[in-house]
Amino acid sequence: MTRPVFIAVICLSGLVLLLFPVTWLLIPGGLELRITLAKEERPILVLPMEPEERFTLHYIHSVENTPIWEEHSMDNTGTLYIEEERYERFGAGMGKMPGVGRMVTKGNHEAIVDMHMPVGNFVLRVGSAGVNHTIIWRDRRFNLSEKVPHRAVAFSGRPVNMFYKIWHSHGPGQNHNHCWFAQK
Repeated sequence: MTRPVFIAVICLSGLVLLLFPVTWLLIPGGLELRITLAKEERPILVLPMEPEERFTLHYIHSVENTPIWEEHSMDNTGTLYIEEERYERFGAGMGKMPGVGRMVTKGNHEAIVDMHMPVGNFVLRVGSAGVNHTIIWRDRRFNLSEKVPHRAVAFSGRPVNMFYKIWHSHGPGQNHNHCWFAQK
């Protein structure tokens, strides 16, 4: 190999090694649901999501004292949607909104399905232990009422790049699936 060819190979190899990590910044890495303390913006729960994947907000209605399930999803831009609401019976602040979804019966519950109504980022005032505001995601439960009762938390979604996803799923203090529930 001649000296100019050798130098060209070394330069090209160096360029590839330099650009390889940069491409990870451009490759989509999925979505992330972040639940943060509203005023402090300190995350208390971070969940990796796929487009259209659902998570459920489950709680006990404060007036009716009956369980409620709100299913939410996220599109590929990180916009949050409410997809379905289930409850045992109508109560204060509950019921169908004109033009949104359709009413069905699911077992012992009434449900509004096919809502797909954008809610975007939203804030929830977490109730006490009896209210049990709980996030259900991939058969896992995260009880917000045990961690941050009487606090305002913000729900937000966002797309992340592959570098971010890999770093936060294998980085210091993280577990392998990038789901974490911060301590108080």
